[in-house]
Amino acid sequence: MRILGLTGSIGMGKSTTAKLFAEAGVPVYDADAAVHKIYEGEAAPAIEAAFPGTTVDGRVDRAKLSARVVHDPAAIKQLEQIVHPMLGASRQKFLEEAERSGAPVVVMDIPLLFETGGEKRVDAVVVVTTSPEAQRERILARGTMTSEALDAILVRQLPDAEKRKRADFVVDTSHGLDPVRTAIRDILAEVVKMPQRRT
Repeated sequence: MRILGLTGSIGMGKSTTAKLFAEAGVPVYDADAAVHKIYEGEAAPAIEAAFPGTTVDGRVDRAKLSARVVHDPAAIKQLEQIVHPMLGASRQKFLEEAERSGAPVVVMDIPLLFETGGEKRVDAVVVVTTSPEAQRERILARGTMTSEALDAILVRQLPDAEKRKRADFVVDTSHGLDPVRTAIRDILAEVVKMPQRRT
């Protein structure tokens, strides 16, 4: 089984691309959804103990937690130490199930793949990209983020150009879904011929 790492900066179209991989029959592990799930259950007590007042009704309140850690690297590190082992276990379970089902390729949708050294755990990396203008426009159109908040996120993410340089495959989402579907078909045909690379 080949493991594809799917990444891309915020607003590049990564979630849409992940959905199109799933549409093509590929099992997709969504790291963000996995975080949501553990925030609603097993991680909540440890996070509340570390950051009192960040949970409501036994669930992590992401807005409160984010406000608490976003400008504090030590707090982010502390949060990662709580969450990463739980995420690792959920990732392992997903991979074992996919392997048992005989899937030739799986996709790990991981926003901070390069930032967390995740490229060592996959066989090839797909980076989703678009123009900086389209990126900013998409994010601000959601109405959930200010320009300042966006800049704070972009500072923490590896620049798009650097991600594209380190990618095995680049998917440009600037021109609608059909070119993305074609790119996915080509990637799936190619990746099964590549050597396993993960360590």
